[in-house]
Amino acid sequence: MATLDFIVIGLFAIALIGIIVYVLKQKQENSGDYFLGGRDAGWIAIGASIFASNIGSEHLIGLAGAGASSGMAMAHWEIQGWMILILGWVFVPFYSRSMAYTMPEFLERRYNPQSRTILSVISLISYVLTKVAVTVYAGGLVFQQVFGIKELWGIDFFWIAAIGLVLITAAYTIFGGMKSVLYTSVLQTPILLLGSLIILVLGLKEVGGWEEVVRIAGATSVNDYGDSMINLIRDNRDPNFPWLGALIGSSIIGFWYWCTDQFIVQRVLSGKNQKEARRGTIFGAYLKLLPVFLFLIPGMIAFAIHQKTGAFLPLMENGMHNADAAFPTLVAKLLPAGVKGLVVCGILAALMSSLASLFNSSAMLFTIDFYKRFKPETPEKKLVAIGQAATVVIVILGILWIPIMRTVGDVLYAYLQDVQSVLAPGIAAAFLLGITWKRTSAQGGMWGLISGLVIGLTRLGANVYYSNFGGGDSLFKNIFYDTNWLFFCGWMFLFCLVVVVAVSLFTPAPTADKIQGLVFGTATAEQKAETRASWNKWDIVHTCIILGITGAFYYYFW
Repeated sequence: MATLDFIVIGLFAIALIGIIVYVLKQKQENSGDYFLGGRDAGWIAIGASIFASNIGSEHLIGLAGAGASSGMAMAHWEIQGWMILILGWVFVPFYSRSMAYTMPEFLERRYNPQSRTILSVISLISYVLTKVAVTVYAGGLVFQQVFGIKELWGIDFFWIAAIGLVLITAAYTIFGGMKSVLYTSVLQTPILLLGSLIILVLGLKEVGGWEEVVRIAGATSVNDYGDSMINLIRDNRDPNFPWLGALIGSSIIGFWYWCTDQFIVQRVLSGKNQKEARRGTIFGAYLKLLPVFLFLIPGMIAFAIHQKTGAFLPLMENGMHNADAAFPTLVAKLLPAGVKGLVVCGILAALMSSLASLFNSSAMLFTIDFYKRFKPETPEKKLVAIGQAATVVIVILGILWIPIMRTVGDVLYAYLQDVQSVLAPGIAAAFLLGITWKRTSAQGGMWGLISGLVIGLTRLGANVYYSNFGGGDSLFKNIFYDTNWLFFCGWMFLFCLVVVVAVSLFTPAPTADKIQGLVFGTATAEQKAETRASWNKWDIVHTCIILGITGAFYYYFW
């Protein structure tokens, strides 16, 4: 890192501080102002926040690492970003009519209080196992690689960087709330995009162009059925990414993440109205087309350079190249002074934005869905303080999970999707049937969530146990450990759907008043008119463009 790099980082820090100071001067009278920014965000802020919240360490480290280890296989999860359109076109009207602050609160209005509690528990568990652990781990790893420091003051620099990142981000999120997340995202998103684009261009120049990447990746076999790293659609006998499993699994995870996860939907709930919220999702869907090119392909470039030179990526103890170090290695070895500082700012932006969104969402979940329900008379300022304290606990648990996380998955992005694949099906089933089938009962939705939670935790526990201690063959091991994770996700989703339908048919149907405006076919004339007035032909045109680009991507990499 040269002096010019530190000057660039300093200028970024000054701009960030200026935005935070501006936010702190805004009046935030209650928890609605703090957690949802007063529900007055425009489409640009919403779309940028969706993208910046999503693009975190799992992309800078994990997605690039996936590109360096398995090629195009994990692109399914990124290109499924078109499902943000489902959030905007299908779910926004229902969420808007419910006036819910959180996704668990929406489920309470659709089902019952027990469903709200279950979803809150699942969401908080997912934050600990995925977002906190992954972001903190990756933050430490990326700065250790970029700065080239192993120890500082006798302490592993990994932990200094990781904890420092948490403390800095927590400071501005705790005091600024949702507005700080939205406004800083507007600054962070263009810096992140520009920095990653520079990496892509310089990486292609270093390796000898895209054709060279295709040649090297195409010559690298990934299974015994003729597929290479360049193939997106792989033989259905592939042990890791069978094409049918990949399409089903990525769709289920994508539906859960983009349409029902508090972490993402909270950005949309902050919109002024349905029009701004929907256009925010369309803008976010456009931005979501970029990560494959800005992170996964650079990972493949790093792999190609390593194959050509034999000494580009750092090696692990087992002698294999460290795929998760692909992106920070490109930053450290290819970028000139000044540009490196800009890209480091982009990395900082991604990590901080992801963490900031996490802090705000987890604070809101605990405060609104647990504490306020049991102590409804709690003053608004105390509610904010309770949420901040809960966030600290969640972060500590996430840090403690990091050593266990590394035993479950060798590649960060694969680990993330593996965990999400067992948390998503039950939630996806409850939400899908909840808004499409009037007959779905409160008990049906609740037991769908419970079955998903039990099966998911059993699968996760089996992964941890058998990955560390082994074990003989058994029916339990065959089902909960040996089954391909993508097919397991699909079967689990089907099972949860059956549970919701079966229980609903044997329990009382919800009353018309209970589900009014929350299910297809129950909206009033005024509600329908409001929704219809919120879009025009250009919203449809842009939606079709996004779907067309997605289809073209699948065609090219088929």
